[in-house]
Amino acid sequence: MATFSISELAREYQVTTRTIRFYEEKGLLEPARVGSSRVYSNGDRVKLRLILRGKRMGLTLQESRDIIAMYDPARGNIQQLEKLISTYRQKREQLQLQLQDLRALIDDLQAAEDKCQQALSQQTDDIRVAEPQL
Repeated sequence: MATFSISELAREYQVTTRTIRFYEEKGLLEPARVGSSRVYSNGDRVKLRLILRGKRMGLTLQESRDIIAMYDPARGNIQQLEKLISTYRQKREQLQLQLQDLRALIDDLQAAEDKCQQALSQQTDDIRVAEPQL
C-alpha cells in the first residue's frame, strides 16, 4: 500500500503543508503517525484531491466533508452523485445571480462615469465661453 509524506502531498497538489495540517485539524484527513511523522494513505490523498476540487468549485469545507462521507462504492455512489449534482446546480445558480448583479453594477458604474464626463465637459465649455476673446 502506497503512503505519502506531508511534503510529498504538498508538492503534488501545490499547497502548503500548513493547508494539509488545517484539513487534518478539521477532521477531513486522518493520517497515521509513525513517531512524530504523518503518513498519509492513498485514501487521504484522494480525499485531499476531492477537498481541493471542491474548494475550486466553491464548496464549503462542510459541503466537501458531507460529500466525501457519502462515498460508498458498494452502492455505486448514487447518493453521493445526486448530492454533487444538486450542490453544483445550487452553486451555478448562485454564481449566475452574482454575475447578473455584477453586470448591473458595471452598467451603473458606466452610467455614473458618463454623467461625470458630461458634467466635466459642460463645465469646461462654460469656462471657455466665459473667457474674454482677444
